Amino acid sequence: MRAVIQRVKSASVVVGTEATGRIGKGLLVLLGVAVSDNIGDAEYLADKTVNLRIFEDENHKMNRSLLDIGGDILVVSQFTLLGDCKKGRRPSFVNAAPPELADRLYRQFVDRIRQKDVSVKTGRFQAKMAVSLVNDGPVTLIIDSKCRDR
Repeated sequence: MRAVIQRVKSASVVVGTEATGRIGKGLLVLLGVAVSDNIGDAEYLADKTVNLRIFEDENHKMNRSLLDIGGDILVVSQFTLLGDCKKGRRPSFVNAAPPELADRLYRQFVDRIRQKDVSVKTGRFQAKMAVSLVNDGPVTLIIDSKCRDR
């Protein structure tokens, strides 16, 4: 699984004319699921995301996590994060999980975060979405569940 995590002052996602998710201070997570991913990847990435110390403390140091500040998360599925641009001019998406697997692991990622009493809003899986955000910092990180220390 691959995630682009942005610290935000606010974020929202709209499908058509319906706002499916809106948050205040917290994290916007763009989430891509690979064909090789499993529940362990979803759990690892969810745990890592909510515990990242990327919010400022009283000394303006990034020392607080989403759990520490009581922030929200907006999770948006984005298979294009698995695009391979090494050859040619058109990305290849052969590493992206098929929709059934991607949807299941996306939901497990969201459920794992909810188990930590975090307010989670989402986009709509496989829908064309308009995502808006006010980036805070900006602070933007990329985490891949396959690139972790043991």
